[in-house]
Amino acid sequence: MNKTLLAAALCTALTSCSMVQEYLRPNAPIPANWPESAKTGGSLRQSSWQNYFSDPRLQALISAALENNRDLRIATARIAEARAQYGLQNADKLPNLSLTAAGNDSLTPAGASATGTKMSVQRYDAGLTLVAYELDFWGRVESLNRFAKASYLSTEAAQRAFRLSLIADVANAYLSLLELQERAQLATDTARSRGVSRDLIQRRRELGASNNLDFLQADGAYQAALAEVANLQRLQAQAENLLTLLVGRTPGELKDLPKGRSLAQQNISSELLAGLPAEVLLQRPDVISAEQRLIAANANIGAARAAFFPRISLTGSIGTASRTLSGLFDSGSGAWSFQPALSLPLFDAGRNQANADIAEARKVVAVADYEKTIQQAFREVADLLNARVKIADQLAAQQAYADTQSQRLKLVQARYTAGIINHLEVLDAERDTFAAQQNLLQVQRSLLSASTQLYKALAGRELAEPETGK
Repeated sequence: MNKTLLAAALCTALTSCSMVQEYLRPNAPIPANWPESAKTGGSLRQSSWQNYFSDPRLQALISAALENNRDLRIATARIAEARAQYGLQNADKLPNLSLTAAGNDSLTPAGASATGTKMSVQRYDAGLTLVAYELDFWGRVESLNRFAKASYLSTEAAQRAFRLSLIADVANAYLSLLELQERAQLATDTARSRGVSRDLIQRRRELGASNNLDFLQADGAYQAALAEVANLQRLQAQAENLLTLLVGRTPGELKDLPKGRSLAQQNISSELLAGLPAEVLLQRPDVISAEQRLIAANANIGAARAAFFPRISLTGSIGTASRTLSGLFDSGSGAWSFQPALSLPLFDAGRNQANADIAEARKVVAVADYEKTIQQAFREVADLLNARVKIADQLAAQQAYADTQSQRLKLVQARYTAGIINHLEVLDAERDTFAAQQNLLQVQRSLLSASTQLYKALAGRELAEPETGK
């Protein structure tokens, strides 16, 4: 009884000396609220990308990218690798038993025998074997298990972050392609209109109603429009190639996708309202990944500290043994062995201390990385919330400016036809109108892109209006 109590007390004392590091999440080094220019109310709710992006062609492109993108395949394979590594480490927490069977038949000649006579030895064994199971008094195995689990979760969160980025990248590439297509079409229509105007001035010049200067101005404007068409078509081809790369399918396969919508018809959700920064940012997969890396670094400290203490491992077996195979399971053939081992580091030239210092330094790096990730996430969301408001104001002003320039062009053309003004004023009005219309398309795409990036910044969560009337 005294021996039992002593053993129990010893185990309790050893267990209480566990080196497992408890994890405490650092305080987020960000303001409690969003900047005033980006502050809105609301609560988080999960939103699928199918609901967020309503364009049927864009939905098909995103679906194809999630299925075929090679970088996403690599990220998914790394999750499987990290999960398997965690499984290997987790297996060390439990004893590993093996069913063994062995036979040994040897002959020692008389010249090599200790007795001077020839010796023939036969032995057969069967049983269960326990090989080097470590008693985790100091938490070394538990710390390594936590490290492997956090590494796996970090990889999984990183894959989710990449998936969100891929969705946003495909949407942005598609919106950029739409913008370039519409700008190229606008430039083509402008070139056609300027070509007609140039031909008209050519006929007027032949009749003596216009001079060479008017014709040269009209021809220059026409050639400039053609150059812009070629430039926009080049950019459009590059945008198509980028979209093909992201989607992972050939251009021929993309032609079979559903018909898309114009920029003006895009209905990307704009009812995104941010709650408190911590509520939003701690759900981002990149922040989750950074925190899991911090948890892994914290667990590694426990494993490094446990290396200073004795390591106790058990090896043993239980079964039967016999000189003949037929008598292996006869009565009285039972056999067992038990080999506990204890190792205590006495002199390692500072290796264990160096490993502990490395673990401590890596935790400092992980804390800084986690805090930096949160700060970057705060800035990204705040910038995008503010951008949506300001770009919407810019779009309204740009639309009004484009309408004004269109009205001005009509008035100038009428005055030129009446002979009140010269053709130079018409060219100025045409250039200003064309630039205003091009800029309008760019601002429309910028507003849509801001909402697209906000979907990624909010970790794929739509923020709903707070309920009222309760």
